[in-house]
Amino acid sequence: MDLNFTAEELAFRQEVRAWVADNLPKDISQKVHKALRLSRDDMQRWAKILGKKGWLASGWPKQFGGPGWTAVQKHLFEEECARAGSPRIVPFGPVMVAPVIMAFGSPEQQERFLPGIASGEVWWSQGYSEPGAGSDLASLKTRAERRGDKYIVNGQKAWTTLGQFGEWIFCLVRTSTEGKPQTGISFLLIDMKSRGVTVRPIVMLDGEPEVNEVFFDNVEVPADNLIGEENKGWTYAKHLLAHERTNIADVNRSKREIERLKRIAKAEGVYEDGRLSRPDRAARGRHRRARDAGVAGALSREERQTKPRHCRPAEDQAAVRSSSATAS
Repeated sequence: MDLNFTAEELAFRQEVRAWVADNLPKDISQKVHKALRLSRDDMQRWAKILGKKGWLASGWPKQFGGPGWTAVQKHLFEEECARAGSPRIVPFGPVMVAPVIMAFGSPEQQERFLPGIASGEVWWSQGYSEPGAGSDLASLKTRAERRGDKYIVNGQKAWTTLGQFGEWIFCLVRTSTEGKPQTGISFLLIDMKSRGVTVRPIVMLDGEPEVNEVFFDNVEVPADNLIGEENKGWTYAKHLLAHERTNIADVNRSKREIERLKRIAKAEGVYEDGRLSRPDRAARGRHRRARDAGVAGALSREERQTKPRHCRPAEDQAAVRSSSATAS
């Protein structure tokens, strides 16, 4: 097996690299490289730039408006975007619900929903988890009752990532209580501007509302927004999760973050050329020998201060801070 890229693939990489360098806004890439919080505008601005080029839907076949790339081309595209400091593509639309619409939606639904996803114009959210129905998703209780040409939806979704920005949400809803729990679930697309939809942010430890609760109070949803057949939503949900789970690894972004950690360590003098710096190696060696001999407390103050910070016990660090404050 030849794992080397072909000449055509390497040329494709250069094409992507040049285009991203010319089109990725510098203010956005600086935020990404510095691990700063991205705003809705930051994320959607980049999505629209990709959408205009036809690359937001990088995993789509040509028949639905995608570039029809091979798996290698898609990998190279993602690697170059990550290396340049682009935001991660918000996956709910292009990576998650779009494949479901392609596979199980009607031609009318495909024509109605896919263009807005591919262009980056419409922000989608995911309505799967509920209180008491996270890992046990089949026990969800959000109810959709069919009344003529519409569904009346009541219930609650939880942990809806970036739901405060959502314009549409794809939901698993219960349309039947007969048989096994999985057999009574349907897949419904809901306009989040509909009357009766309430989004309540959940503030996390960092003070940011990355996840949300979404409440449905007698929300009227056109029956035309049902994907596929009623009570077949569990099958469609599994199809979606196959795309979601392969997206979560995000290997290219992880590689970029590892490189950032290396740069930070090098700037702090901890690492040189991928190895612990010489002074830190020497200090750590002295500390290890003293510790192994049971005389760690016999180290001089100078030796304690030259030890790598991550090697110092808590009491040593406190002593260094105290002596530094006294000296100043």
